[in-house]
Amino acid sequence: MKTITIDPKTYHYYPLEVAGLKRDLPICKVNDDLYIGAFVIFGDIELTSACAAELVKRLPEHDVLITAEAKGIPLICEMARMTNAPRYIVARKAPKLYMHDPIAVEVRSITTAALQVLYLDKSDADYMKGKRVVIVDDVISTGESLHSIEQLVKRSGGNIVGKMTILAEGEATERKDITYLEELPVFIPEKK
Repeated sequence: MKTITIDPKTYHYYPLEVAGLKRDLPICKVNDDLYIGAFVIFGDIELTSACAAELVKRLPEHDVLITAEAKGIPLICEMARMTNAPRYIVARKAPKLYMHDPIAVEVRSITTAALQVLYLDKSDADYMKGKRVVIVDDVISTGESLHSIEQLVKRSGGNIVGKMTILAEGEATERKDITYLEELPVFIPEKK
C-alpha cells in the first residue's frame, strides 16, 4: 500500500497518469487521519474512453458486465460499446418504479458518509443466472462496494470471472483478484 505524507494546507492535488493521460486529482479529507485523491471520470470523455480501452484489453471471457451506480456507469457503457455487448447491468442506489422483486444488499463506501443499499432488478438478476460476469468500477479502496456487487451476482446465480477497476487505492492494491490500471496512494497528514 502506497501512502504519502502531506501537509493538507499546501498539498492540494495529486498528479496521476493513467491510460496514457495525465490528470491532477483534488486531495479530499476523509477524516483527520486520512485524505484521498478524488478520481472522477464524469464528464471526461477522453479519460473514460482511454481507461475503458485499456481495461477491455484485459477482459476475461465473459457474458455480461455489471457496475454500481454511479461513477462506474460511463466506464461500463464505453466498455460494453467497445466489445459490442448487447447489454450491461447497473446496481442502483434506490429502487425504481420499473423494478420488480428487486434484490438488495447494504454497502458502506469510503466516499459516502451514510450506509447505502444497492438494488438489482429481478430481470437483471435473471439475465445473469448461469452467465460469466465481470464486475467493473472506477476505483476500489475498502472493497465494500465490490463485495456488495459480488453478493448481488452470487444471489442471482451468476459466475464472477473477473473484477476490474481503473484505480486501486490503499490495501486494495495488495489484492490478487482485482485487475486495475494504476495504483492510487492514500494521503496521511503530517503530524506537527
